[in-house]
Amino acid sequence: MMQQPPTGDPGQPGRTDDPSRTAIPDLPDRVAAIYGDEDLSTVPAFAGGFINFGYWARLPDIADRPLTEADRVRSEQDLYRVVLSTFDRPQGRTALEVGCGRGLGCVLALQEFGLGTVIGLDAHPDQIARARKTHEALLTELGAATDPTRSHLDFVRGAAQRIPLPDATVDCLYSVEAAQHFRDLPAFAREAARVLRPGGRLALTTFFARDHHAARALPELLPAYADGLDVPHVIDDAAATLAAAGLGDVRVQAIGDAVWEGYDLYMAQRPELRDKWPRRYLTAYETGLLDYYVITATAPEAAGDGAAGTATAAASRAR
Repeated sequence: MMQQPPTGDPGQPGRTDDPSRTAIPDLPDRVAAIYGDEDLSTVPAFAGGFINFGYWARLPDIADRPLTEADRVRSEQDLYRVVLSTFDRPQGRTALEVGCGRGLGCVLALQEFGLGTVIGLDAHPDQIARARKTHEALLTELGAATDPTRSHLDFVRGAAQRIPLPDATVDCLYSVEAAQHFRDLPAFAREAARVLRPGGRLALTTFFARDHHAARALPELLPAYADGLDVPHVIDDAAATLAAAGLGDVRVQAIGDAVWEGYDLYMAQRPELRDKWPRRYLTAYETGLLDYYVITATAPEAAGDGAAGTATAAASRAR
């Protein structure tokens, strides 16, 4: 994501060479640290704890007035709304969020989009513990409900490349600003295709390198790529990977014009944030190195349709 706390001196918590840190399966050390002891959701850049850059187009006149913490939280919620709005008639359906963090987006999906069941998946045990603690009352309420038509919420620990759910379990699979951490995108794509029901939909959003030249250049500009937190996946490769896994109708939409400037404006107006290196993301966007994207795809309607769809699937980009 963005604002990393300083890593400190050798031997202090948060460094990848900290001998006291226990490795977490499926997570690189830097990812384990920043979502563990450092708890990225508590830093000022992530007011509200959602941990995403935000979608600012639905906030009116942001250039003409000071931005508030409430604006920041709304931008993070609106990014979820952009993704969840790609699902047609989600009411009563089962959804899986990959990389759920504190589970705030899961609850938004449940309460605003009428989903029947939302499962939050995260590879970090601390994040699952935080999600369960944050939503303890709601989990208790929904778990105690005897009405089978009531909504359901659950949080499960698991990796994107090995989703611990049976085949054809979910109608909607979404991920918000997590795929930049995935070391094995092809495995995630195969797992997504496996757990989606026939005709189910995938929607993910995050930042990707625009091309391979950009992917090589990004670590020089952004420490998150240099220290192993993020992977500079290339957008065309990501879309092709979903198609190769058997998902069809792969579509890519660039939304950076509604992400980068609003986020940077918020940072610039806050003394504790204005000089931080995450403002370089706007530079990366303006120089053509990366952008923010929404990718959607559909699982084949029937088991026999996947082979033909894979051979002809193409990513269409809306710029």
